[in-house]
Amino acid sequence: MLRLYTHPACLGHDNGPGNPEVAARLTAVLRALDHDRYAALDRVEAPRASREQLLRVHAADHVERMLAAVPEGETRRLDEDTVLSPGSAEAALRAAGAAVAAVDAVLDGGHVRRAFCAVRPPGHHATRESAMGFCLFNNVAVAAAHALAAHGLKRVAIADFDVHHGNGTQDIFWREPRVLFASSHEMPLYPGTGHPDERGEGNILNRPLSAGDGPYLFRELWEGDLLPRLHAFRPQLVLVSAGFDAHQRDPLANLCLGSEDYAWITAKLVELANRHADGRLVSTLEGGYDLAALAASASAHVEALMD
Repeated sequence: MLRLYTHPACLGHDNGPGNPEVAARLTAVLRALDHDRYAALDRVEAPRASREQLLRVHAADHVERMLAAVPEGETRRLDEDTVLSPGSAEAALRAAGAAVAAVDAVLDGGHVRRAFCAVRPPGHHATRESAMGFCLFNNVAVAAAHALAAHGLKRVAIADFDVHHGNGTQDIFWREPRVLFASSHEMPLYPGTGHPDERGEGNILNRPLSAGDGPYLFRELWEGDLLPRLHAFRPQLVLVSAGFDAHQRDPLANLCLGSEDYAWITAKLVELANRHADGRLVSTLEGGYDLAALAASASAHVEALMD
């Protein structure tokens, strides 16, 4: 069974006018999934992440700063892209909490084997010490650390196909060999990290694509390089940073993928989880800034997770 985690509070995070990371992104995804063919989804409200769960990957002063700095009635800009609003803390706690609850659900030996967290703000740019790139807490990193600490796993894989490099996830797990981080992303592009020679303890796999690259090169990169490395790692749990901004319609990048490419990579990651992790896979929403492309791509992703 596929479980869907989300929460209305995730709509309350407001980045202010002109910012592409808007509540309408999540609304578009949820509307796309409000269809008869997704009737079998087990829909659950996301809980809040605890401070203990956040502190596994974030410095204490960062956690306190994010929760204490939320303004009473106006937005507060942390950097050019990242904003705090009155609803931000609750949204960020629910987004990270969704990923933690999803890990618990797929690892408890019950009927849930895969989960999709339809949440915002996204997370993979948030480092141990700071928020950036629309991200306050690193949701997928919180989930991975929870799997290690609370469930005793020895091998957790994170696959990140967002068009922007997950610098925060890389930063957090740079010296953690129990986590294998595999990323495809456009380069050069924000945040400027993700070179192939950034390897951590050998557990960081960065495979950049160039502007204009399309489905053939994307699939070749994953099929010929990243997926074999992931299989060799034999993960006990597969986590996915599911960003859909490599779509050809996305305004923030220059790759040329379509929704069918997201269905393809999702099916490959499900196969990875089935082979090594008893099917256990948790995906959490990252980027995607053209609403129609995001809705179509997330739908294709969820359908592949359901198969």
